[in-house]
Amino acid sequence: MQHRDQPVTYRPDPAIAMLADWLGDPVAPADFPETQLRWRNDRAAASVGLQSLSDTEWTAHFGRFAPLEGNLPRPLALRYHGHQFRVYNPEIGDGRGFLFAQMRGSDGRLLDLGTKGSGQTPWSRSGDGRLTLKGAVREILATEMLEALGVNTSKTFSVIETGEALHRGDEPSPTRSAVLTRLSHSHIRFGTFQRLLAIEAADEMAALIDYCLAHFPAPPPPEDAPDRDNPAIRLIHAVVERMADLAASYMVAGFVHGVLNTDNMNVTGESFDYGPWRWLPAWDPGFTAAYFDHAGLYAFGRQPEALHWNCGQLAVALRMHAETAPLVAALERFGPLYMENVARRWCWRLGVESRGLEADTQFVAACEAQMRETGAQPDAFFFAHRGGRGAASGALGEALAQYTPAPSDHPYWSDAAPQSMLINEVEAIWAAIAERDDWAPLHAKVTALRRMGEAHGAAPLPAGHS
Repeated sequence: MQHRDQPVTYRPDPAIAMLADWLGDPVAPADFPETQLRWRNDRAAASVGLQSLSDTEWTAHFGRFAPLEGNLPRPLALRYHGHQFRVYNPEIGDGRGFLFAQMRGSDGRLLDLGTKGSGQTPWSRSGDGRLTLKGAVREILATEMLEALGVNTSKTFSVIETGEALHRGDEPSPTRSAVLTRLSHSHIRFGTFQRLLAIEAADEMAALIDYCLAHFPAPPPPEDAPDRDNPAIRLIHAVVERMADLAASYMVAGFVHGVLNTDNMNVTGESFDYGPWRWLPAWDPGFTAAYFDHAGLYAFGRQPEALHWNCGQLAVALRMHAETAPLVAALERFGPLYMENVARRWCWRLGVESRGLEADTQFVAACEAQMRETGAQPDAFFFAHRGGRGAASGALGEALAQYTPAPSDHPYWSDAAPQSMLINEVEAIWAAIAERDDWAPLHAKVTALRRMGEAHGAAPLPAGHS
């Protein structure tokens, strides 16, 4: 989803219906007091042929959830388990969201429209099934910034304010409510497989593996990979490739997701479900996003470890259909793949041509050292040295001198300062909405972020996809 999608014809394809009897539960959306359209992502809508919907039609589909033509007749709340801060929890599932529709995108790949804040489901437990408007605004900002920085992310498709006063213990209450719809290639989570292992559903597990391989195609495992024709082994190799690249993309973007639980990992390797995220104010591996992450489990510098650990939990589930040794062989690829993807994405963001993995790895280390020593904010660092420009001495200066700038003449690189997404600006954008119902700063920021994305050029292709 990193290329700039062109308008296409709407092509419904509710492929998940073949698994629906055991993968989820049909549910009804909440009957909201009101539905006020606040955000429609026409760029994303154009990629699935929905850009021509009127605002009235849009609100009917993404506020009241009238079925899209030829699609799922009822939303599906998906069933899954998961490790939450590495504690296994079998009592989760889609508690405030559901899968609403599936369709083919401009590249022919399957895409999902899923929700957040759409009401209670059988998996809500004591939750109200709702989403704060602030949470929805934050997800718009996170996904737009990540996409501009080349991260394989879900897209915030729609936000509709719903007219309820919500009470939350971790922010000023009552606060405004919303329902969000996101576009991504899959909502099949690692926790989906974990649940099937827990209930010993071997046949369903085999069917889910086949579904993932059919609809999310990947390159074959390496020639020397043991048991490489086994569908479960093909899937774990694909997921390891995707997750190593996702970890690398977080690090190069200076992004901290905050809650990297196995129920927040999907098999297509897309980043999604944004809660207490942050961008780095300085290059600090120990920086955390979630106030409740007291041990720093998901700190910035530990994100690759977290994603690797999560891949391990998927491998445990796949032991229903594969031997341990071939699964371990796939997991062992994570580290080298991560380093390769850091190098390619670092060069892309800095606007220089690669000199090979060994040289690029040393170059990345020199850049990191410079940021640590100077306290430079990462966005400012990449902007200042784009294409090898900017005075630099020592190891960084020597390294920069050896790199050839990639062609780049976008006027963004002549701006006085780069775009960033530090918490003070996020809070200021929200304050304008909360205090004055002023949405102009949000729309201006999205416009600026998309301009930054254009300046960076075509993003690196996500790894692990055919």
